[in-house]
Formats: sequence, structure tokens, C-alpha cells
Amino acid sequence: MNMAAGDSPLRNVRIVLVRPIYGGNIGSVCRVMANMGLCDLVTVAPKNIRIEEAETMACWAQDILASRREVPSLEEAVKDCAWALGATARPGLYRQHCRTPREWAPRVLAAASANRVALVFGPEDSGLSNDDLERCTHVARIPSSPEYPSLNLSHAVAVFAYEIYAASGQFEPPAERTPEATGELRERMFDFWRRALLNIGFMDEEKAQHMMLGLRRVFSRGPLTVDDVNILMGVARQTLWCAREMIKCRQRLAALGEDFPPHRIANEETPG
Repeated sequence: MNMAAGDSPLRNVRIVLVRPIYGGNIGSVCRVMANMGLCDLVTVAPKNIRIEEAETMACWAQDILASRREVPSLEEAVKDCAWALGATARPGLYRQHCRTPREWAPRVLAAASANRVALVFGPEDSGLSNDDLERCTHVARIPSSPEYPSLNLSHAVAVFAYEIYAASGQFEPPAERTPEATGELRERMFDFWRRALLNIGFMDEEKAQHMMLGLRRVFSRGPLTVDDVNILMGVARQTLWCAREMIKCRQRLAALGEDFPPHRIANEETPG
């Protein structure tokens, strides 16, 4: 299938479920496909599927479930595909040339840029048979513990679909809204923190440099953006204001000849 300019090769990637048993898995596969930009689903000879289970698990991918095709054989499912990549966890002479989904992903996308490509998954209870693999042009295996290598059907599809979507380069991670803070802005922040910590009695002047080096170490464990620094500076500024108000309260109570009860101030709930 030739693609029009601007089309994604993901549109040429077909998920084929061979003799699936559980409707819930089919619905979960639809959801995974929607997550990863896939839309072409074919089921081969499904076994008494409860469609209501599939509809429940599909969530917002009902359109993929509704548009799926059911065919009687794997040969029919892949007859228009240049590639048929079979997923298997079983060992054997005819399966030992398999590669991982991550290794196959770039080649799948390259093939899908001009042709249909099928990702073929076997039934939940037994996986793909040797007869099924005869219809596959390539074989893949998901890395997993040798003590329990078999994955749930929808989980296996999720791994393959994720690797292919990630390799497509379509995902763009969100960028920070503001740039990393300059040294000048960071020093302003540290000045606020120094004054705030002195005013609340967290440290005294003799140990201030030592304590501030520790604080700088904490704040240097990762990049700080302008937004980050403004938040931290705001916390220090408000702490400094509260410390000054506490000093004024002490002074007013002292003028009245009363003692300042710090435990009451610390535990008192702020009026709503």
C-alpha cells in the first residue's frame, strides 16, 4: 500500500490476533492501539468472544473495536502484507532467529512506509503454532524472565506497539515553560533563604555559611528553571515575612509585660 505524503507509517501497521479467547483482551488491545497510534485490527477465527467484555475494556477505543475485521485464517489476515512479524515466547529450531521488538521497530517502520506490515499474536493459551509461523516472514520475542516468559496477550501487544511508536519519533516530550535560572537569579534566591533561616532561628550567623553550603548542595542536584527559583524564593520571602511578624508580636507582648507563648503560635490553627 503506497502512502500519501504526510501519512504516518503507523497507519500501515496491522495488529493480527490469531484465535483469541477472551473478549477483555481484544478490548484491551484496542485501547493499547489507540494509545500508540495504531488503528488496523484483524482477528483470526476468534473463539466465542463475549463482545460486551471487549467493549468494556476498549474504553475510548470503541471505534477500533467496531472497525475490526474477522477472517477465518491467518493466510487471509496477512495476504496483503509485505511483512508478517510473529510474536513468540516458545523456544525451538524455527524460532531461534527471533529478535526483540526494539530491534525490529525501525525495520518495521521502514517497511510500513511503503507496504502493510502485520504484527501477529497467537491465542492466550498456546501462542502461535508452527503452522502459524509458516505464514510469518519474521519472528520476534519480548525479553522476559526465563522462569515465566509468557505475557498476557494485551501486554505483549502493548510492548510491540510502544516500541514501534517510540521509534517513529512522533512523541515530543513537553518542554519546560521557562529556561534554566541564571546565576544571578539563583543568588537572589539564596539570599532570601539565608535571611529567612536566620530570622526563624534555624541557624545562627556563625554557622550560616556552612548551612548555606548544604542548602546549595540540595538545590544543585538538578536543573532549576526560572519558575522553580521563583517558587523557592516565594517560600523564603513568605517565611521571612512570618518571622518579622513574629518579632513584632513578641515586641507588642513585651510592651504589655506578657510572655510570648511560642507553642501556642506554632500549634494554633489558622482561622478559615
